[in-house]
Parts: sequence; C-alpha cells; structure tokens
Amino acid sequence: MSDSVDSTLWPALPYADWGPTAETLHMWTQIVGKIRLRQSPWVNHSWHVPLYLTARGLTTSPIPHGKRTFQIDFDFRDHRLAVETSDGGSRELPLEPRTTADFFDSLMLVLNDLDVPVSIHGSPNEVENPIPFAEDTVHAAYDRDAVRRFWQALHQIDRVFHKFRAGFIGKCSPVHFFWGSFDLAVTRFSGRPAPEHPGGIPNMPDWVAREAYSHEVSSAGFWPGSAAAPQAIFYSYAYPAPDGFSAARVAPAAAAWNSDLGEFVLSYDAVRESADPDATLLAFLESTYAAAADGANWDRASLERSGFGPDA
Repeated sequence: MSDSVDSTLWPALPYADWGPTAETLHMWTQIVGKIRLRQSPWVNHSWHVPLYLTARGLTTSPIPHGKRTFQIDFDFRDHRLAVETSDGGSRELPLEPRTTADFFDSLMLVLNDLDVPVSIHGSPNEVENPIPFAEDTVHAAYDRDAVRRFWQALHQIDRVFHKFRAGFIGKCSPVHFFWGSFDLAVTRFSGRPAPEHPGGIPNMPDWVAREAYSHEVSSAGFWPGSAAAPQAIFYSYAYPAPDGFSAARVAPAAAAWNSDLGEFVLSYDAVRESADPDATLLAFLESTYAAAADGANWDRASLERSGFGPDA
C-alpha cells in the first residue's frame, strides 16, 4: 500500500480473521432487517428493507408502528444495539459474544417492553441451510475489533458509492446495506422493463426477485466474502446482461469477469492497496456501468450529469 494511504481508513478484512463474527453479524442484521420489513409499506425493488450507514454503524431509519415510530441502530463504536421510540422510549442491548437465539429473544423482549411488538418470519433468507433464529446456537461470535474494521471499510465505501450515485439523474437506488445478501449496494435503472427474472435465490421467494429486477439495471456493490469464497470483493453486473458484456474492457487492470458469478469483480485488497483507493474504486464503478449502459443502448445523455454543485 502507498505510504500516502492511511490503512486505518481502508483496513484489511481477511475473512479468516473474522469469519465466525461475520456469520453471526449477518444473522443479527437479518433479524433487525426483518423487523423493518414487517412494519414498512412495500417500496419498489424491496427498498423498504435495507439498513443504512451512520457515523456509528447501521440503522433501520424510522420504522412505523401504528401512530408511532421506532428505530434500531447497530452502534459499532460502543458495541450496543439501541432501540428508540418516537415518544421517548429507549432500550439497548450489548453487542457481545452471544447466541443468535439469545439475541433474537432479547430483542423481541425489548420491543415488547417498549410497546412496539413485532412478529417476523423467523428464519434467515438468502443463505443455504438456514437455522431458525430462535434455535440458532451456532452463530455466537462477536469480535469487537473485527466489527470495527468492517464498519470502517463500509464507511469509506459508502462515501465513494454516494459520489458515484450523484452522477446519475435517472432512477437510482439509495446506497443501502442488504441484510439478506450482507452487502452494500447501489443500482442504476435505464427506465425500461426487463425480462422476467428466473428467481432461484436460496430461501427467497421468486416473486421478490422478479419484482426487484422488473426493470433494466446496472448494479454495483461490496461483499465481505464468506467461508466458501473468503475474499472481500466489489462487484458490478447488469440485468439483463447485454451481448458482449462479459468481454468489455473495464478498469482498473485488476478487475475481471467472474463467469461463476456472472459479474465483474475487483478485490477489496486491490482497492485498499492502491495509491488512491477512491479513484480506483470509482474507475471500477464508472467503467462497468459504461459497459452495461453502452452495451444495452441506454439513453446516457438524459440519465447522467456532471459539473453540478459547489465543486462545479
């Protein structure tokens, strides 16, 4: 890594160092995300379900509950889960090594105590061999330092993703954290309908995938890896993928097409170890989007903007 790049801003994320914690945190974010899902009106492409980055961790943002609202925040600085209601109620749970079953039971008791009870589908989505939350004594790790590094990486990535998002004036998703797939993502839309998605995502209804991909997209994101694929990556894909998309030339040189995933990938380490991580990541985002948009003949002139705002 260049001496000019602060490694605390873009920390190393070797999956071997925090795999059990990552798997546990995935389950905990699923529980919190499902609470938001259960209480929120459906928004196109499931935009009512993700979490969002804060200066301390991840938040649901306000969740409706009758005439009141409540909010759940993961605080990865003081390692607590905070639950607050619009009428002044507040409770918190420590984020520490504990089973997912205990986390689930404790959070449901907190919601009941605050008079915002919620009943959720009690099993995780988008994972193989899911264990019901109330029975999950397998996922129980919580390494504070590993979680802090993960949040610090998300903080930098979220910042760059927002810069990328600002260049698009067509329909575009927020920058949001999907708890099902455990990734941070941002998606641009051409405005045209897409062919029906085939579905087939593990433990997720096909109709959800079909609604999510009802229109043409170019989507990019960050995924921290898994036990089966233990490398943190940035990814970019198009649905539907235009002819020749996989053969497009994209930047930086370390980026490559992954035929198993059906998307372009760039390792997180290639970004964090570069002389300018922001520029390296933006080059990947811009070049893969251009490959998708040009390949599918998007009306880029009407969908993009530049030179706008205080820096113009």
